[in-house]
Order: sequence, then structure tokens, then C-alpha cells
Amino acid sequence: VNRSAAAGKGFITHSSGNHGAALAWAAAQIGEKANIIMPSNAPATKIEAVKQYGGRITFCEPTLEARESTAAEVQAQTGAVLIHPYDNYDIIAGQATATMELLDECPDLEWIFVPVGGGGLLAGAALANHYFGHAKVVGCEPINAGDAHESVVSGNWTPVQNPNTIADGLRTSLGLRNFPLIKELVAEITLLTEAEIAEGWSFIVSRMKQYIEPSAGVGVAAALKHFKKHQKDSLSTKTNAGIILCGGNMDVHIPSNWNL
Repeated sequence: VNRSAAAGKGFITHSSGNHGAALAWAAAQIGEKANIIMPSNAPATKIEAVKQYGGRITFCEPTLEARESTAAEVQAQTGAVLIHPYDNYDIIAGQATATMELLDECPDLEWIFVPVGGGGLLAGAALANHYFGHAKVVGCEPINAGDAHESVVSGNWTPVQNPNTIADGLRTSLGLRNFPLIKELVAEITLLTEAEIAEGWSFIVSRMKQYIEPSAGVGVAAALKHFKKHQKDSLSTKTNAGIILCGGNMDVHIPSNWNL
């Protein structure tokens, strides 16, 4: 990113929350503004995080078209530099570092399970594995937002239509820059039901005591589904697998009947 081009004008992106919060924080570190376009149904905890990091939020309808058109309007008004949340080669390269670190620690991985929404994380993981590993990379996607699976199967980029899933971070359409990389380097894309996603989320929270959001639970759900299908006796067959837990931002509500 040309930092000088953003001087005094700041940055802009559209995001359901995680990328927006990261950009808001990064911009604040160099004294720049960050305009974050967020869908109206974004989780409250992600909205608060963007605000706390100094992001200037503009809400829009929860569709890709609305996100992109609103971002274009605000960009025209401010002159801010666009940092696309996933359809961006710099973002793909940055996302790849998570898998590079995983492979550095566990070089003998046979499988890597990665959630996919816009595809920046999955494309980055596939590239990192292509150059530094030898695992089979599996994209993990909600059935209710299954555009990546449909695009890969059909061979044609197909944007998501009316996504409705608890994995709010995966409701975006696959990026055009990500699609060719995913089609070439990803072994398969597994689709998950909402119940399976909830099971994956619950497994990590209850067993590992690690607080993740449902989008991260999609990767866990895919791994559980995969090994239930392919291993009759998982206790006697050892397989080295890695799962990218892609976020831990989720609303927490104290029940109204608690006597506080």
C-alpha cells in the first residue's frame, strides 16, 4: 500500500467487522483515518471494536452491492485509499502468513482446514501450502453462503445470493482475484449446515476453552465431518491436520433474568 497516497485522506474498506477493526487499528498507529463500511446486521461486538480502534463507521444494507457502492460513495467524498478486505493481493499475501507460521511449527501436516467467505484467507493458505507444505487444503463454507463451492464446481465465478448464516464473517462473495488461486490450489470445498457449524463452535469452546466466533467454527466442523467420514476408527489412525481459527469476535449477552 502506498502510504503517502493516504496521507491526510486515510483509508476505506467494507467489512462485517474483523478486517474493519484491523484496518482501524493499523490506521490509528500511523495517525490516519479509517472509514469502515459495515452491514447493518453486523454483530454489536464487531461494531464496538471498530469504534474503539477509531474507525469511522458508515452502515449499509447487508448485500455485497450495497457494501461496494457505499464504499465507492464515501471514497469519492474523502479520497481515502481503498483496502479491499479480501480481493486484494496484498491482503492475500498477509493472510498467507498464518499458514506459513502453522507449517513452520507443523511441517508434516496432511490436511489444512480453512474457512472461506471472500477467500483472502483460503487463497493465502493455499499459496503458503503450495510453496512451503504438502498438505491438502480444504475450504470450509456454510451451505447458506455456498458461493465458493458453487464457483469451483461450475468453473465460473458466482456471487453469493441472500446469505443467511450464523457465520457472519463468511457471508461475502468470493473475490475475483482469489477464485483462480482457490480453483487451482484447493483440494476441495466442504459445505456445512448451521447445526454442524454450531457443533464445531461448541467443541472448541467447551473442550479447548478457546473463545472463537461461528466463522471459525466452520473449519472445525469441516474437520470433524471429514474424519467421521474417512476414518472408521480415528483413535487407531493418526492424521496430522491443522485448522485455521479465523476470528474470536462474537456478541456475549448476559441473560435478562440474571439478578445482577
